[in-house]
Amino acid sequence: MTARFKYGVPILLIGVVVVLLGVILFLVFQRGDEAVVETAVSGQTITITSPAFTQGSPIPALYTCDDQNISPELTWSGVPEEATSLVLIMDDPDAPVGTFVHWVVYNLPPDIDGLAAGVPADEQLANGGIQGVNGRRQTGYTGPCPPTGEHRYFFKIYALDTLLTLAPGANKAEVVAAMEGHILASGELMGTYSR
Repeated sequence: MTARFKYGVPILLIGVVVVLLGVILFLVFQRGDEAVVETAVSGQTITITSPAFTQGSPIPALYTCDDQNISPELTWSGVPEEATSLVLIMDDPDAPVGTFVHWVVYNLPPDIDGLAAGVPADEQLANGGIQGVNGRRQTGYTGPCPPTGEHRYFFKIYALDTLLTLAPGANKAEVVAAMEGHILASGELMGTYSR
């Protein structure tokens, strides 16, 4: 009996299964919070806008690493009355090493309708919101800073039926996992930036 069939299962088949599992896990982790939204949102939409840029248009340099690197003003409407908290995530799916996280804020009160420009990099915000860590492992916002070419930046807002029991400084993966099964509505604003 050859080594290939020693245990009744061809080694080649085991190799194929391992590779497929690796690909599936890679795709799941690349999807990030999008998978949560697709399975949890019941169709309600929150409208999120910014006076600094419109949907699909360039984000001004003021809000990037090429200038002051401050967060842009954001406003939203359409939060369900039954919402208990809001989550805001900003990320760049066009980053060369996978989606780069620029901003994570959770437990925002549902009765606020936006954030002013230049949110400080404090773990606890004056409005009660809590900031997580970005892709640089720093608290708060870090603006667009693409190596080359045009990148898309998504500001995603989620209304939840609960407060997240996470300490300050949680990362996107922890926030997304805690949101699962609690999303009432969501919305997104996309801006671009290139260097």
